[in-house]
Amino acid sequence: MKTTVKTKLFTAFILGVGLSTAASQADPTPHSIHAGRAKVYENLSPESLEELSSPARIIAVTRGNSGPSEIYGVLEAGEKVECLSCIPHVAKLLTDQTPRTREIGAWWLRRRVFGVFGPGEVYSQVVDRLNDPTQPALQRAYAAEALGEFLTQSSVKHVAKAALQDPDAIVRVASVKALQRLNTQGPNGELGTALADEDEEVRLTALEASIRVNVFTHVELVVERIDDESVRVRTRAAESLGAMRARDAVVGLAALATSDSDAGVRKAAVAALGAIGDKTVRPAVEGALNDKDSLVRDAARIALRSL
Repeated sequence: MKTTVKTKLFTAFILGVGLSTAASQADPTPHSIHAGRAKVYENLSPESLEELSSPARIIAVTRGNSGPSEIYGVLEAGEKVECLSCIPHVAKLLTDQTPRTREIGAWWLRRRVFGVFGPGEVYSQVVDRLNDPTQPALQRAYAAEALGEFLTQSSVKHVAKAALQDPDAIVRVASVKALQRLNTQGPNGELGTALADEDEEVRLTALEASIRVNVFTHVELVVERIDDESVRVRTRAAESLGAMRARDAVVGLAALATSDSDAGVRKAAVAALGAIGDKTVRPAVEGALNDKDSLVRDAARIALRSL
């Protein structure tokens, strides 16, 4: 009986303390929150405590007098700040020369559905800039980049079209990167088509995207690139096929490993065969042990462990 009474009293005391604490925290003021945080981190300088960026501060860093790190810090701290008047100012960052600044600008804007994605707003302005042939190529490229960072599926058709049809390679490269960022090969497989672009950099970018987009299905178009005239493209194609574990490519990779004129390509092909792990190509990998290039021989020794 005594034990029961003591237990009840102790339970009541604990509940009372909990309720009292909950009541005191039910509606904390910003001042009390900051004061509590300052108490916990009293050994740190006040400047190190996280604070929300004010709308005035957000607008201030967009005026061209702030460096990338300052802009990044202010916008990151202002992620949850509601400021419609800030939107057109931050939108200017989408055409900044610094990639990091453009990225954080798009990141901040994509959290503002109202005021960014409506007709005539920032999203529509960026789409219009991408599709306007009178705009400088660099501005169209920045527009493609921003559409990728906005992460909206409505952007896919625009960057997919630009990836194939824009006359400037710099825009096509940016559009392929946007497809990668949006994790899509395009409504009509535009990413695969870009693998055969006339510009080397576009082909390289498309190969990189082919292993990053998890819905990519046109492996056969990657296989075609192992016969590319560019050493860089053949190398990346071999690397991509290895990353894809593309068993249908082992015959072509085996030929590449033994006969390509470039040692870097042969090394990439041997490494890809090891990654794929098809034992039928073991003779080709063993042959690479006698390659005149030491890096190819090293790659062959490593690849044989998987065959």
